[in-house]
Amino acid sequence: MDFKLTKEQEMVTLAARRFAKEICEPIAEEIDREHRFPRETFDLLTKYGFVAMGFPTEYGGTGNDKIAQLIVVQEIAKVCAATSSILSIHQGMVNCLLKFGNPEQKDKYLRPLLCDGVVGAFALTEDNAGSDASNIQTTAIEDGDSYIINGTKRFITGAGQAGLYIVLAYTEPEKKTRGITAFIVDPEIEGFSVGKIENKMGICASHTGELVFENVKVPKENILGKYNQGFKIALTSIDEARVLTVGAQSLGIAEGALDLAVEYAKNRVQFGKPVAKQQGLQWYLAEMATKIEAAKWMTYYAAQMIQEGKRISKESAMVKLFTSETARYVVERALQIHGGYGYMKDYAIERMYRDVKITELYEGTNEIQKLVIARAVIN
Repeated sequence: MDFKLTKEQEMVTLAARRFAKEICEPIAEEIDREHRFPRETFDLLTKYGFVAMGFPTEYGGTGNDKIAQLIVVQEIAKVCAATSSILSIHQGMVNCLLKFGNPEQKDKYLRPLLCDGVVGAFALTEDNAGSDASNIQTTAIEDGDSYIINGTKRFITGAGQAGLYIVLAYTEPEKKTRGITAFIVDPEIEGFSVGKIENKMGICASHTGELVFENVKVPKENILGKYNQGFKIALTSIDEARVLTVGAQSLGIAEGALDLAVEYAKNRVQFGKPVAKQQGLQWYLAEMATKIEAAKWMTYYAAQMIQEGKRISKESAMVKLFTSETARYVVERALQIHGGYGYMKDYAIERMYRDVKITELYEGTNEIQKLVIARAVIN
């Protein structure tokens, strides 16, 4: 087994790192403070092929693999977790369309999502359907050659910014999870509206909010995958997101925090010498670096499994659990190394401290990951 990046992956790393440092980092604090969606940055991510990373060339993709896709998110998360969320969740929606869409849907939607700056979003979560995704209340009732969707989605990343949504609704509620269908929904359709945009603790530039469906009429041709296949689509999407979104983002945040901690420790002088020469602090840095290295290869291995089309439910839960806990551990210690300065909004580590918590919450809380892992081990 070769653990080295390919030449192509190394080139992607350098390009993404440069983009992150030159485009994302200078505005990270500003868009966080203003809770502003970085439209210009997303357009540049599209222009330079980062949005299309890891998708087939026939639909406007770059043709790279999923590890390359992961690397881009990882590099951006080092300097701006919010932008990495916007990119990775958009790519997750595109992954879903690519995997389950029919030829007509792929031809119609993929190129705009990959090449034209259209933002995509996945609408599953509701007030009473977070960890228990089967508890959604949104319904889709058959009406001739269409379905009428009614309900409200909550905590949807991209709400108000997305130009295309994948929406999960009950078509046969009595069948529980076997009665959920996925629909492709254009937000310009009558009856659709965006509700409350949440005022979040972190990743503030990545908008999260409500989607309201009031007798929204969607043609049957907009069913994604098969009728009543929605729950399978959701689980597949979540499995991949735990690696390509949360894993990549957590890894990037942790690496970015370690970089800040090392730089600060080398330059902060106390008792006549840089604090980096204090043994206790060195132990912090050693533990942080070791956990990051373990998280990195766990995440890359799972991404390779996705590339090979393997089932990854257990592995993705492990990645999500371990990388998010690692990121929180590293960020907490990086802030501690900064001392009182780390508590100030003038320092990027303060924003990272607020941003990192989401990695333990979305795409299934870490408690849910432990259940998934335990069931896999027992069975």
